[in-house]
Amino acid sequence: MSASTSAGSGEHGAGVPWGDVVMSAIASVSWALIGMAGTAALGLHLLGADAAGSLGPMTAAAVALGAGGSVTPSGDVSAFGLKGAEAFTAIEITPLGVSLVGALLLSFFFLRSLRGAGVEVSPAELLARAGAVVALFVAMAGGLVWAGHDVVTIDGASLGMSEPPGAGGGGGLEIPGLGDVGDAGGLLPDRIGDLVGAEAAVGIAVDAAPTLLGGLAWSAGVLLIALLASRRTPLPRGCAVVHRVVRPAVSAVVTVALTAVAAGVAAAAYAAVGDAHPRRIAGAALLGAPNGAWLGVPLGLGVPWDGRAGGALVEVLPAPLDELLGAGGGEPVTLARLAELDGRVWLLGVAAALMMLLAGILTAVRTPLAPGGTPPPAFVGHCALRLGVATALALPLLSGLTRVTADASLSVLGIDAFGASLDLRAHLGTALLLGALWGAAAGA
Repeated sequence: MSASTSAGSGEHGAGVPWGDVVMSAIASVSWALIGMAGTAALGLHLLGADAAGSLGPMTAAAVALGAGGSVTPSGDVSAFGLKGAEAFTAIEITPLGVSLVGALLLSFFFLRSLRGAGVEVSPAELLARAGAVVALFVAMAGGLVWAGHDVVTIDGASLGMSEPPGAGGGGGLEIPGLGDVGDAGGLLPDRIGDLVGAEAAVGIAVDAAPTLLGGLAWSAGVLLIALLASRRTPLPRGCAVVHRVVRPAVSAVVTVALTAVAAGVAAAAYAAVGDAHPRRIAGAALLGAPNGAWLGVPLGLGVPWDGRAGGALVEVLPAPLDELLGAGGGEPVTLARLAELDGRVWLLGVAAALMMLLAGILTAVRTPLAPGGTPPPAFVGHCALRLGVATALALPLLSGLTRVTADASLSVLGIDAFGASLDLRAHLGTALLLGALWGAAAGA
């Protein structure tokens, strides 16, 4: 028995298995990037973006955005009757469909490598495995900076946009979580036909420093959430409290967030049946289903959003958000104000409340009882506190990830001829407070 104990201790104390650490890091990062690139390429192809430019650089740019990077577009534009106009644009939006695929693959292979380490993993080995994955991912992000450069020529006629989506009797285009596209006043305006003759030569370039820093933060954050959410992955000795206290609530929140995305994808599949543009619905869902699903969660739980929109970008918003921001009142966007324009919006609040109830049930089921038993009032308090803290952190995170900022101006000889802007961001402080309250109530 003593010899067995000594052998086990020696096995853990023999040092970090660097060969396995490097190979597992290569597998984790490679599969994550393959999944992200495949999702981005397929989504862009289904949307018809490869008809305007090279798919490879556009895919690299989409992967960089999905990994927390930044892309700067610029170029010469002829649109809206303007000739020789120089377009200056700034866009801040993350294709969370690409991000989610990469996060799931990176987490799966990283956690799998830890499970092969035994019942416990030493702190040195855990840091080595996580550090190797993060370092390799940042290095690969540098490759995205090199590959994500191209000039995209946009021609409405070449994209097959001879008429607005939905004009052929298909009933419009619907993207889950974002609304209808076409006749219903959704993602694209009815007057998209005005852009059929538009031509644009837009250069895209992946920014080096923001992409490297974003890749560092993204990969480290994904690994941290994966460790806290996994209920079967070994932890260093002395971290039993993390497994008992933190993991049940975090795993419940992650499960519910993924369920919301699955519901959005299912809605996209339903909308594509019989629609005139099923490929566009599928492409939009691949790239942006988590954006719509996770934007609706904070809004449904009562988190107010500050929004402004001007120019043509007012009409790219889903109804009734386009009507609310188009009025220019300057008041926060809330569930109640949207419901004044369309009573069906209250269903979003009901769905969000049911989602929180599911998180509470999962937290209670997954929280282990103390060896001597836990009195019911104490158990209720534990579940409420733990889910309250987890949701207080998760809700601002979802709100920040789904923030949308887009500014564009076209000027001719120094004269501002056309302007468009869109900015939608949540009150993060309110999201934290409401997350704590909803989590505590659902946990109890």
